[in-house]
Amino acid sequence: MSELRPSEPIVGRIVTLEPIAEAHRDGLREAAEREPQIHRFTNMYTLGFDGWFDQALANDSEVPFVVHVDGRPVGSTRYLNIEPAHRRTEIGWTWLERAQWGTGANVETKYLLLRHAFEDWGAMRVEFKTDARNLRVRGALLGVGATFEGIFRKHMILPDSIRDSAWYAIVDDDWPRVKAMLEEKVARHAG
Repeated sequence: MSELRPSEPIVGRIVTLEPIAEAHRDGLREAAEREPQIHRFTNMYTLGFDGWFDQALANDSEVPFVVHVDGRPVGSTRYLNIEPAHRRTEIGWTWLERAQWGTGANVETKYLLLRHAFEDWGAMRVEFKTDARNLRVRGALLGVGATFEGIFRKHMILPDSIRDSAWYAIVDDDWPRVKAMLEEKVARHAG
C-alpha cells in the first residue's frame, strides 16, 4: 500500500486539497471565523480555531487538508482513524464556509479524497461519522453515496451534551458506482 498522505496537492475542477501547513493559519482562520455557528458539531467548537489548528498540525496519525477554491482557503477536511492493516480510513472533520454550500465544493472534496483512498492507497473501506443530530451532514453523506450503517449510542461526551454518532461507509465494491455518480455531480457544478 502506498502512503495515504499525498506528496502533492490533490487538484480538482472546483477545489484543491493541500496538506495543512502553518502558512495556512491566517487564511483558514478567516474562513472559519466568518460563520462560527457552522462549527457546532466539530471539535473547533470546543478547542477554538488556534487549538483546532495546532492539533491538526501536531497530529501525525491523521492527514488534515485545507480546501481551496480559486486559490483561497474555504475549509478543511482530513483522513483519520487510518488502519493500513485493514485497508480502512475515515474522512471527517470536514467543514466549508457557508458560501461554498451547494457549489459542488463538498462533493468534489469527498470525490478527490475517496479517489485517492481507493485508487492510490488501496482502501477497502472509507468511513464517515457525524453527530446523529446533524441532519444536514447526514443528508450530505447519503448524497455522496455513503451507506448508513447505524447509530453508536452515547458514543462521545461533549461539553454540553452526550453525542450519539451516525456511521456511514463506502466500500471498494461500491466505489465504481459512487465514482461515476460523483463525477457526474462535479461536472454539473463545474460547468
